[in-house]
Amino acid sequence: MATGNINVTAENIFPIIKKFLYSDHEIFLRELISNATDATLKLKHLSTLGEVKGDIGEPMLEIKVDKDKKEIRIIDQGIGMTGEEVEKYINQVAFSGAEEFVEKYKDKVEDSGIIGHFGLGFYSSFMVAERVEIFSKSFQEGSKAVRWECDGSPQYTLEETDRTERGTEIVLHIDDDSLEFLEESRINELLNKYNKFMPIPIKFGTKEETLPLPEGAEEGAEAEKITVDNIVNNPTPAWTKKPTELNDEDYTKFYRELYPMQFEDPLFHIHLNVDHPFNLTGILYFPKMSKNVDPMKDKIQLYQNQVFVTDNVEGIVPDFLQMLRGVIDSPDIPLNVSRSYLQADGAVKKISGYITRKVADKLISLFKNDRAAFEEKWDDIKVIIEYGMLSEEKFFEKSDKFALFPTVDKAYYTFSELEEKIKPNQTDKDGKTIVLYASDVNAQHSYIDAAKEKGYEVLLLDSPIVSHLIQKLEGSKENIQFVRVDSDHVDNLIKKDEDKISKLSDEEKETLKPIIEEAIPKETYTVQLEAMDSNANPFMITQPEFMRRMKEMQATGGGGMMGMGNFPEMYNLVVNTNNDLVGEILNTKTKKKQERLIQQAFDLAKLSQGLLKGQELTEFIKRSFQMVK
Repeated sequence: MATGNINVTAENIFPIIKKFLYSDHEIFLRELISNATDATLKLKHLSTLGEVKGDIGEPMLEIKVDKDKKEIRIIDQGIGMTGEEVEKYINQVAFSGAEEFVEKYKDKVEDSGIIGHFGLGFYSSFMVAERVEIFSKSFQEGSKAVRWECDGSPQYTLEETDRTERGTEIVLHIDDDSLEFLEESRINELLNKYNKFMPIPIKFGTKEETLPLPEGAEEGAEAEKITVDNIVNNPTPAWTKKPTELNDEDYTKFYRELYPMQFEDPLFHIHLNVDHPFNLTGILYFPKMSKNVDPMKDKIQLYQNQVFVTDNVEGIVPDFLQMLRGVIDSPDIPLNVSRSYLQADGAVKKISGYITRKVADKLISLFKNDRAAFEEKWDDIKVIIEYGMLSEEKFFEKSDKFALFPTVDKAYYTFSELEEKIKPNQTDKDGKTIVLYASDVNAQHSYIDAAKEKGYEVLLLDSPIVSHLIQKLEGSKENIQFVRVDSDHVDNLIKKDEDKISKLSDEEKETLKPIIEEAIPKETYTVQLEAMDSNANPFMITQPEFMRRMKEMQATGGGGMMGMGNFPEMYNLVVNTNNDLVGEILNTKTKKKQERLIQQAFDLAKLSQGLLKGQELTEFIKRSFQMVK
């Protein structure tokens, strides 16, 4: 039996491990299972190279919990260790068995899925254990099994033992402040969180299965029940397979495996697979989305060689795609990932760019292959796509090929199709093509109707970030301007050369304007006299496009709007000088009747915009009944 001191740079590394190195004690199981998986993958790889004698069988990992003895055992049937290797990889923390292994077989190891680390990963066991034992036997012929033990101080013992099975068994003697990990439910929780998709089968206990009855069995015959190993993981999840090996049903089934409490199927999926300049695989799913610009995030799971790392993928997945669901797996990302690492790492930025490009290419493909199906899904995915157009320049450039602009009549156009359709009729006297849009079909119904009567197309753009989006579109397209349909009366939305003749003379207009101004709140409404069709409403409330857009952009943040103070509510009251009621207001002899007509017309205009509320609405209703009488 040998005894010695563990070769570490600090006098005693264990308190450091316990308090600082790993903030979350539960990851000890993840680290130990990762090491056991590495050892098993190494064995399988060496076997394919002919360097292991005999058949290695179907190696698996096993977790055993003995509550009475306060023990957790992690058992593998992998490569095992000799006494010298235990000395080197366990006692000398600075060495990494995996690094040496990969160096030795680097010309044959590309696709073996091996990345691992003995050393510090193993020492995470001392976060929950007062004493740790290792029993190990190397696959090498003639090697002797060894037992290593340490109680959390730098002293250890190493001796030969009579173990006969190849592989390693780690025994954790759990200390009193970590007894929660002796509960079967807690271990199941950790296995489900971190090891659900490990590449080697993991056994934890047994379960009872009922065999199917044989054909011709007698009525009432009882099926035989057998006890089988309880394998808690799926070693070959969908993302580890090639897209050609999977169909739509397979992708949906895997989605259900990832999100058992999600009742709606995803709209479509994107399978990621790249091996240069970094390794990355995964599957992303587009779920049905609401109009909410910031729905639940943390739904994409990040793995390193099938070991769960985190569901906070900020920095790896572009911001706008964090609303998606699915899995990303990359060996180039460390298990103990930190946000500062992600923000500084060049490879991570390339991963983010690749995912953006891949998603854009998939959307182009879906649009081209089945446009009708894509249009059907548009309302469910548009928030993600519009957010991407705003936040990722490369995505914005590609979006011309799939981003849709629906009209209030549910016709869908790409921007180039829309521009071609509206240019002849919606180009103003200065040569600008005016894109009319509504944000609420019901609230803006009369304005939409007026525009449609002139043969104009009106888009329905109702997402909360639309003000930011149209600002970006105007900046990137030549001679294009977006105007909301209720921002002015219809003749002013797209200014042509022709001017309508007013029934009122200039002198009459000069008389009328101050009368109306005196009756309405000057701080909120600007009176604007316009010659319109005689059958158009006498009063119409509009909100100037610029002011309303700036206010909306301030409300949703960005656009340099923060910290500028609140934009006031400002409206135009457009008075139709060709409407008979306006002429009556001007020519009414009694001031009281004049004020009543102005107030009623003004309230009706406010009512059409949803601006009449509270006491004003109550008074309007009373006045209306009196006028009817």
